[in-house]
Amino acid sequence: MSDKEAEFREFVGGQMEALRGLAYLTCGDWQVAEDAVLGALARLYGKWGRVENPQAYARSAVVRAAIDETRRPWWRREQSHGDALPETVAPDEILTIDDRVHLRQALLQVPVKHRAVLVLRFLEGLSVPQTAAALRCPEGTVKAYTSRGLDTLRRILGAEVSIEERLEARHEVV
Repeated sequence: MSDKEAEFREFVGGQMEALRGLAYLTCGDWQVAEDAVLGALARLYGKWGRVENPQAYARSAVVRAAIDETRRPWWRREQSHGDALPETVAPDEILTIDDRVHLRQALLQVPVKHRAVLVLRFLEGLSVPQTAAALRCPEGTVKAYTSRGLDTLRRILGAEVSIEERLEARHEVV
């Protein structure tokens, strides 16, 4: 095995769960999320060694692939029939399980591009410029989508507590 392959395998081993969670939050379906992650990692492997920041590249590629998957479901040959992958349960002192479920369900009702911005901004902790670079859109679009996405979440949840605080307090809603 070459050094390039070993480095790539190590990268995938360390990033797979986070990328799959990010894709799931973006598209809302485990199988689509898995397809998005594997496609993005396949493209990254071809560019391995030439990409300056592989983690940022992978995160950006996964979000774009997950958005593309939800935009064009008609071309898929196979259809998913449920969430085959189990959800991982992590200890959570900040939000109760009910809060996580409600927040995840509310996120799935937010339009996909707004959801992608919210996930990158609040769950992945990216700044406005980093999110704009990841989604290949202007910073103004990121700000508008953030505002609209948060408004949608507030409307859905009837939030008395700041949505931003709830999202930032929980880095893994899955």
